[in-house]
Amino acid sequence: MRVITLCGSTKFKDQFEQANAFLTLQGNIVISVAFFEQSDGFEITQEQAELLGNIHFRKIDISDEIFVINVNGYIGTSTRKEIEYAEKKGKAIRYYSDGKITSYECSLTGNYSFIKTS
Repeated sequence: MRVITLCGSTKFKDQFEQANAFLTLQGNIVISVAFFEQSDGFEITQEQAELLGNIHFRKIDISDEIFVINVNGYIGTSTRKEIEYAEKKGKAIRYYSDGKITSYECSLTGNYSFIKTS
C-alpha cells in the first residue's frame, strides 16, 4: 500500500472526492485536506491558513507521493509550495490532469479504471 496526499485548491471539492475514492479503491491510503473552505464558503484567518499549510506539509512528510488536483491546469500559490516541498523531500508526484478523471468504475472482481475524457 502506498500513502498518497492529495494537494490542490479547495475549490475543487468534487475532484478531490473522485480522486480520493479512486485511489482508495486501488488499495492506497489517501490523505486529504481537512475541509474545503473555498468550495464550502468557510472564512479562515491568515493564522489558520498558515496552520493548515504546515499541517499539510506534515501530511506530505508521511506520504510516499502526492497527487495534485490541477483541474484545467490550475495550480495556486499554496499548491505550488506543496509541490516544491514534495520535490525537496523526494516524493513522487502525479497530476490529476494527466488522468483526466471524470468518474471511476469498480467491478465486483476488484478491477478499477479511470473513465477518461477525450
